[in-house]
Amino acid sequence: MAFSVNTNPGAFVALTQLNETNRQLAITQNRINTGLRVSSAKDDAATFAIAQNLRADVAGFNAVSQSLDRSIAALDVALNASESIADLLINLRETAVAASDPGLDALSRTALEDEFKQVLRQIDSIVASATFNGTNLINAANSVAAINENGQVVFSVAGQTMTVAALGIASTFASAASAQSAVAQIDGAISTVNAALSALGAGRQRFQLQKDFVGKVIDSLRIGIGNLVDADLATESANLQALQVKQQLGLQALSIANQAPQTILSLFGG
Repeated sequence: MAFSVNTNPGAFVALTQLNETNRQLAITQNRINTGLRVSSAKDDAATFAIAQNLRADVAGFNAVSQSLDRSIAALDVALNASESIADLLINLRETAVAASDPGLDALSRTALEDEFKQVLRQIDSIVASATFNGTNLINAANSVAAINENGQVVFSVAGQTMTVAALGIASTFASAASAQSAVAQIDGAISTVNAALSALGAGRQRFQLQKDFVGKVIDSLRIGIGNLVDADLATESANLQALQVKQQLGLQALSIANQAPQTILSLFGG
């Protein structure tokens, strides 16, 4: 064995091994800290790129889910309003039937007519206020649409107009005959509102089904991303303990190797 104070091969080997242990230890600690086996492109460029593409898909589906939530809320408001209008139409019919009695005196018919007008105004008030996030679906001019992750429309649900004018209900009945006509008009309005309720209800169900599907897709994508990039923390914990022991041993080996040149001094001892 050659003795030299300029070159210490044993120390170089020990230092190289210690540096490699420290590098592996840093990787393991990063995985434990982030919970990710692949947290950046430098860890695994191909896997990171795939995961990023999947994360972009998840972001798109999240936007779709939020859009569906808004549409469902608008449909819920429209359905609640439509159901209230349907109930009011039943009240109107009762009032109109009462006013159609030929033996009713003028004062009583006028009182019933006033009550009738109040309910009609209430219907229009409901129509005007049945808005969610600027969308009123008891107005045929409006609609809601379901989009996919690329922003393309998958299907839509049209609004249903339910104003008094659109339902074709006269606002007055001065005689028994006009009250009888109002009964027929209200029957037609009830059929119209029931058809609108059916359309809105079916649309609402379709939006909910789409939302449930999107939720499952998001869950599947997140699981897929996790399978690609998540760290196995049990394995990493075991690796951490092993590397910490190797680090301590490496430091001791380096310390021993650094002491080797000191043996040269014994060659010059008295």
